Amino acid sequence: MKIALFPGSFDPITIAHVDIVKRSLPLFDKIVVGIGLNSSKQNFLSAEKREEIVKSIFAGDTNVDIQTYQGLTIDFAKKIGATYMVRGIRSASDFEYERAIAQINKSMMPDVETIILLSRPEYSAISSTIVRDILRNNGDVSQFVPKEALKFL
Repeated sequence: MKIALFPGSFDPITIAHVDIVKRSLPLFDKIVVGIGLNSSKQNFLSAEKREEIVKSIFAGDTNVDIQTYQGLTIDFAKKIGATYMVRGIRSASDFEYERAIAQINKSMMPDVETIILLSRPEYSAISSTIVRDILRNNGDVSQFVPKEALKFL
């Protein structure tokens, strides 16, 4: 079984994240959306809320599993039996960051391949950071997050 991990904080999940998962589905038997919990990071949404939102978005997709994890992403990949890691990139700086992480992960767990998908041009400006800023300032994020997420935000 080809299992891929799509890790991230998803604080909050955006339409760009959902697009990466949907475009990855034909490539794998199962995709685990791994919601990473980082105790040193100030999150906008609680881990429980992020998990609830992501589960509501992918409720109809039987080959998408949502789990939270702490610690190294590579250790979580081992735990769930993932041999692929899916990442989305928007820009050259994203590529440089993801390349470095993929190379470190490869040295730590040679069996895991990182698959990098380019974001669609219309989603390249969307980031969780920008969405959080809009939310903090009571702006309308409806064009940047999945409709299923709106009731939680």
